Amino acid sequence: MDLVYGTTYWPTTYKSDVEHPSLNTDISCDCLIIGGGMGGALASRLLTERGLDTVVIDKRKLAHGSSSANTGLLQYTNDKTLTSCIHTFGEKTGVRFYELCREAMKQLATIAEKLETDPWFIPRTSFCFASTEEDVALLEEEYHTLQRYGFEAELWYADQIKKHFPFEKPAALYTKGDAEVNPFRFVQALFESASQLGARIYEQTEMIHCDYDDEGVWCHTSNGKIRAKKVVYAAGYETQEIKKDRGAYLKSTYAITTKPLSDLSSWHEQAMIWETARPYLYLRTTPDNRIIAGGLDEETPDKDQRELRASNQGDVLLEEVRSYFPLEELEVDYAWGAVFGNTHDGLPLIGTHPDYPHSYFVEGYGGNGTVYSMIAATLIADAITGKDNGDMQLFSLTRTSKPSPA
Repeated sequence: MDLVYGTTYWPTTYKSDVEHPSLNTDISCDCLIIGGGMGGALASRLLTERGLDTVVIDKRKLAHGSSSANTGLLQYTNDKTLTSCIHTFGEKTGVRFYELCREAMKQLATIAEKLETDPWFIPRTSFCFASTEEDVALLEEEYHTLQRYGFEAELWYADQIKKHFPFEKPAALYTKGDAEVNPFRFVQALFESASQLGARIYEQTEMIHCDYDDEGVWCHTSNGKIRAKKVVYAAGYETQEIKKDRGAYLKSTYAITTKPLSDLSSWHEQAMIWETARPYLYLRTTPDNRIIAGGLDEETPDKDQRELRASNQGDVLLEEVRSYFPLEELEVDYAWGAVFGNTHDGLPLIGTHPDYPHSYFVEGYGGNGTVYSMIAATLIADAITGKDNGDMQLFSLTRTSKPSPA
């Protein structure tokens, strides 16, 4: 699957000194992770920390799939509001989901602080504005829901927004406890850390198929077999080529990175900005004073149209940025499109599947993929090491929740 098209920014910011070999022999391990992106990186870090003999394989080089296109906004709030989660799943499950996202944000911050390679992890506030006057009531309801269940939030109206930003909106939710990250550097740093803890990592090594027996899994690659007691499928959106999830679907999204700007002082706290409209526009900054903007989700275009579409949608995004921050210097430096996954009910897919013994799946589908991957890595590490944790059932791959609008 072609996950990314156009030209992405993050790979220009870091080149690892470590070269990982391709597998060319038969090996064995406690746990095999299939996938060298964010899900695999976080899982490898946690599993090696817990003393498991861990092997990672990726058919590409590490972080060169979806992680290179990830725009790096980390938030405990979701595409699906807490209010909507409670309506869909009930109070207990809806609130617990948001609590897990908040806990995952704290875990990510703790891990990022310990890494030798700087992942550009910077705590940020978030600012979600009402796209129309009609959406003000939605934000007011969500504000009261967040307050009721102990999630810190402020509700801003037009006058307060105008004091802090160069644009006008009728209302916005202002939240703390979020962060921005360079996902490419973060994945590389996580794998460097896992490797130091003993993980064996093989790039350019594709899983052809897996066989299962009572004792574990045989993973067949082009030049060797891997015997593992457990396997973690962390193949991201390409998981849909391994098994099709009826609750998931794939689309395309677009993003740009501008050239560095001389002055972003009009951007309050360089908060991460998004909106109530669906699909939504979102904006963030980078440590070198660039703006990253994304959105314009749509069905994936035909293969021969993707490069041109990424460029054209990049121009649209630039005009969107200009409407909020009318800076003369604004110019696109990088523009790309990428395939992404979502679920009909708004929760990621994490855990086991009856057709795949000794296996766990990390499918952090939705707008909070890195946060979901942190949740998944924790739940799966608990399961593999025998620690009781009932939260995994929230994200069952075989759940039958009816779709609900965000």
